[in-house]
Amino acid sequence: MLGLFESIILGIIQGLTEFLPVSSSGHLEIGKYLLGDESIPEDSLMMTVTLHFATALSTIVVFWKDIKTLFLGVFRNDKSSVNFTLNILISTIPAVAIGLIYEEKIESLFNDRLDLVSIMLILTGVLLFISDIVQKKQLQVGPVDSIYLGIAQAIAILPGISRSGATISTAILLGIDKEKAARFSFLMVIPIIFGKMGKDILSIDFSDKMMIEGVDWFFPLLLGFISAFITGMLACKWMISLVKHSKLKYFSFYCISIGAIIYLLVKL
Repeated sequence: MLGLFESIILGIIQGLTEFLPVSSSGHLEIGKYLLGDESIPEDSLMMTVTLHFATALSTIVVFWKDIKTLFLGVFRNDKSSVNFTLNILISTIPAVAIGLIYEEKIESLFNDRLDLVSIMLILTGVLLFISDIVQKKQLQVGPVDSIYLGIAQAIAILPGISRSGATISTAILLGIDKEKAARFSFLMVIPIIFGKMGKDILSIDFSDKMMIEGVDWFFPLLLGFISAFITGMLACKWMISLVKHSKLKYFSFYCISIGAIIYLLVKL
């Protein structure tokens, strides 16, 4: 099991990269390459589930008023709330379908494929730059837009493609208001995270000695959860502000630079 310090660092990385458009999966692969370690952080599926739960919970806390309004609106059959909720559900279809059908092929892309990661990071950077300079529009998310955003989220399964970057950029390019694009992007991932968590939990062997004794893994999980939760809330709020004020180009420069450097390191 990871140590206390490593768990805190891992939680911070998860909290930041889950919301900032820099690709958590891509940075994980880069970290493994630079550290020469093939076991972190996937050496503990329980830690992965815990960190994802922390970032999902941070999203719920940040958007609690929105979520509460949606639930009450659906209960009262408010047309706007019902349509928004249906669009969220529609957006999950492509990612779920691709994830289930191509699970093994997707997992194979995470094995020593720094060349792919670097190219995808550069692609993410280009997409962020283009979306940052488009003219502002005030359109709402519709059913067709939800499908496109779901496809963008599905493509973001690839290591190096940022989920938040891909979905927010796609929404902006579709003419959706930038603040609404960020809001929808973060809300649409909640069902996906909880679905993935449920699948991962079912694959955990709770009869394992470590799981039964519980002492060695409780505090690392707790510290990882706390650091991911706090960092996730801060990153989520920060990202909304950045999108609103059109500052995605800074992340664009970062992704392109890191992608180019890693590509050169791998090829030289």
